[in-house]
Amino acid sequence: MSVINQQDQSRARKQQGADAPDAFLRETLEARKRAGLARKLRQLRGAPGPRVTLNGRDVLLLCSNNYLGLAADPRMKEAAQQAINKYGCGATGSRLISGNLEPYQELEHALALFKATEAALVFSSGYQTNLGTVSALVNERDAIFSDELNHASLIDGSRLSRAEINVYRHCDPSDLEQKLASRASARRKLILTESVFSMDGDLAPLRDIAFLAKKYNALLMVDEAHATGVFGPTGAGLVEALGIRDQVHVQMGTFSKALASLGGYVAGSKELIDYLLQHARSFIFTTGLPPSVLAASQAALEIVRNEPQRREALWRNVHQLRSGLERLGFDAGPEQSQIIPLRIGDSRLTMAACRLLLKDGIFAQGIRPPTVPPGTARLRLAPMATHTADDLQDALAAFAKLYSALQARKATPPHRLPLQPASVAVSGER
Repeated sequence: MSVINQQDQSRARKQQGADAPDAFLRETLEARKRAGLARKLRQLRGAPGPRVTLNGRDVLLLCSNNYLGLAADPRMKEAAQQAINKYGCGATGSRLISGNLEPYQELEHALALFKATEAALVFSSGYQTNLGTVSALVNERDAIFSDELNHASLIDGSRLSRAEINVYRHCDPSDLEQKLASRASARRKLILTESVFSMDGDLAPLRDIAFLAKKYNALLMVDEAHATGVFGPTGAGLVEALGIRDQVHVQMGTFSKALASLGGYVAGSKELIDYLLQHARSFIFTTGLPPSVLAASQAALEIVRNEPQRREALWRNVHQLRSGLERLGFDAGPEQSQIIPLRIGDSRLTMAACRLLLKDGIFAQGIRPPTVPPGTARLRLAPMATHTADDLQDALAAFAKLYSALQARKATPPHRLPLQPASVAVSGER
């Protein structure tokens, strides 16, 4: 379509005004812009390592989930290349038809060993894993008990299931127990929680939750997306670290964060995996992952299991960055995980802080509603194992300037806000 035709169509839509069937698109987008919540995509070049190229500038990357720095590991790239040479580029079918290629069996066997479970099942993404698993386990005759800050994929899976959804206060076993007791007669009860919460970086009280699951005869599903590769003696997650594997019915996780690949998984009993094979629609009705992705994921599992020094390096960097931020005056919250939330509150101010950091070569993405609750916009920081001490010192120097600007703003009229460097007004805001 030519640019002229596109302009003609745009004018025609404007002439129709509010009566146009798609008028809600423009109205909704304009409302988001007015609220300071419009999102755009950023254009990054190069592998997502400690530094990347953003809009032609070299920047320090502090907001990636590449926690162990594996995204560009030569062993993972070699595994992917060998898989392409042997199996081709795509599965070209769902796993129940023609897409269940050999690397799937190898990966699921390795994953079950890694998680110390009877079996495992790989899905095409973490989102699809939660969507399909939750909606397969319960239905309208059942009850779900979900932490109020659970990931959108758990929320959407719950809604799709048509089960009664009971939301309990964040990381509050007492509130969870009250809700479990009030629905004791439900046919099935399913408790949903993340182990490491992705936006706040805090840890679920899994031992207490597991106790309640047993007491009230409920299934317990734990999302280990941000714990896999980071917690536990072998990196298998917080469930491993706490020694409660036999108390968690459904261990969910992803390959797309610390493992730096793609896909999601469920690990558990052989009966659970066979049940999901029959009932999880997001597994049944989608094409399998490319062989290269599966091979890279298996290589990542081996690295994580055999190189605990990567986790040690990550925790050193987390401590250096967090303690440095606290010395500057920031409230970085308790040191529970690799995720450091710097809450600013106001969405526009948060994105202005993001732009100010970019001016100094630091990419720390601002996170706003609806990703986080209203009034809690923040910079979500996540150092990597492969960042150097000098990298983090550079980051802290930029954060020192940001802290000074935030303090100055308290005494500055809004129309003279010192946090709006127009020269770095780049696109791509969460």
